[in-house]
Amino acid sequence: MTQQIDYFVIAPPLALAVVAGLVLLLDVFLPVATRTRTALGLVTLAGVVVALGFVIAQAAGGTSRATFCVPPDLATGGAGTLCSFVADRFTTVFAGLVLVAALVVVLMSMTELAGGGIPAGEWYFLLLCTLVGAVTLPASRDLIMLVVALELVSLPVFALTALRRYDGRASEAAVKLFVVSVVSTAVMLFGVSLLYGASGAVHLSRVAAVLGGRIPAPGAAAGTHSTVLATAHGLPAVVTVGVVLVAAGFAFKIAAVPFHSWAADVYQGAPVPVAALLSVISKAAGFAGLILVLVTGLAGQSSTWGPVIAVVSALTMTVGNLLAMRQRSAVRMLAWSSVAQSGYVLAPLAIAATAAPSQAASQAATGTSVAYLVIYAAMNLGAFAVVMLVSRAAPRNELDDYRGLVLRSPAAGIALAFCLVCLAGLPPGLAGLFAKVFVFRTIVEGGLGWLALVMAVNTVLGLYYYAAWAARLFAPSGETRLRGSSPSAWLAVGLALAVAILFSVAPQVVLDLTSLSATS
Repeated sequence: MTQQIDYFVIAPPLALAVVAGLVLLLDVFLPVATRTRTALGLVTLAGVVVALGFVIAQAAGGTSRATFCVPPDLATGGAGTLCSFVADRFTTVFAGLVLVAALVVVLMSMTELAGGGIPAGEWYFLLLCTLVGAVTLPASRDLIMLVVALELVSLPVFALTALRRYDGRASEAAVKLFVVSVVSTAVMLFGVSLLYGASGAVHLSRVAAVLGGRIPAPGAAAGTHSTVLATAHGLPAVVTVGVVLVAAGFAFKIAAVPFHSWAADVYQGAPVPVAALLSVISKAAGFAGLILVLVTGLAGQSSTWGPVIAVVSALTMTVGNLLAMRQRSAVRMLAWSSVAQSGYVLAPLAIAATAAPSQAASQAATGTSVAYLVIYAAMNLGAFAVVMLVSRAAPRNELDDYRGLVLRSPAAGIALAFCLVCLAGLPPGLAGLFAKVFVFRTIVEGGLGWLALVMAVNTVLGLYYYAAWAARLFAPSGETRLRGSSPSAWLAVGLALAVAILFSVAPQVVLDLTSLSATS
């Protein structure tokens, strides 16, 4: 039987893959020159725009479409249609987030590569490969495709981090990222193998049906169901271990405690665009996979992973904020702040576990996590774009280098101040305030009062270092001036700031995101 492929469904990652090949060919045949670096950046930017156009077209269609499906005559067991790639609202929101963030990262990359110390062709090729994985991952609906897409996100970043030749910190960061990623992949693959052995399936919908007791377990006698898992062969322990290992593998990717120690060193050693990529695109891909596996594939095991997610969320936001308070480097502060923000994103997922029997409540909790992630991404990209501008004049990029930035460069200083108050959840950064209120309300309504208390305390802790950095921007001191003009970096600042303002003046957009759900 011939497999029918819906090319419109896979158009976004396919377009990015084609452009990645085109960039590599152009780099081979075009001469090494400044114009070539600019041309490759513009081709990459055009590819991202085309992929974003396909995502918008899919979202405008308003219907869920799937491809790489098991033929109906082979799909047995009553788990419904089994498809590996699904383009629904969950997919389009995450793909849109990744591609809009990619526009900012590409613009930042054009500034980073302007000096000529980094090979442009390899840079853009690896960046596009990462985007292929990041766009594919939220559409993946089987365990194999999830793992492959996640590794496609991770593997090119090692090389991107190390492309700044003769830089010891970059090499060290690349090695640390490589070791952490390999360990996380091994842990996650072991967990996936256990889940496959227990359920006999790789598609998330079928895994959920087997572990939820709706269809027979592998090897069960006719007429019996997967409640056999509760009594025979010690399978409950196997399932529990598998769930924990898969969650731990994704926790590495999103830098959640206790798998967070790599973040600051890697962010500081990597080029600023790569740090922004790790902070937003890689993190978004990790959360997309975590939501799909837990909420869609392992909803029947929510009693196992729900308490774990709640505790990890509390530890992540606390440790991230406490470490951020001690930093003097701008990038390291953003790194630990990113860890703390992961804790806030995780918190509603614990509510999704307690609300698992109620589909509407679980959907609202998942949507709240996605809404917070989208808003955080916009603010963090804006902050990283300004950090890139300052790093050109102050290579050490310490907080004291930002003193008087509003006076020396009003546009950059005000943009950074706005992003910081958004991340802190203070007016006029209403987007950040909306995000924190939605998360807090979801936690309280879900009955996890202790987690809400932890979040309230951590919000106050976050105010300290965000406000301290913002105060430096208005201090009447500092000699460092921003060197020259960097149109692409300024475009990155403007794009990120425009998205942040959009969320601040249009709260209905945020409310629409909170109704998001992950389907199988």
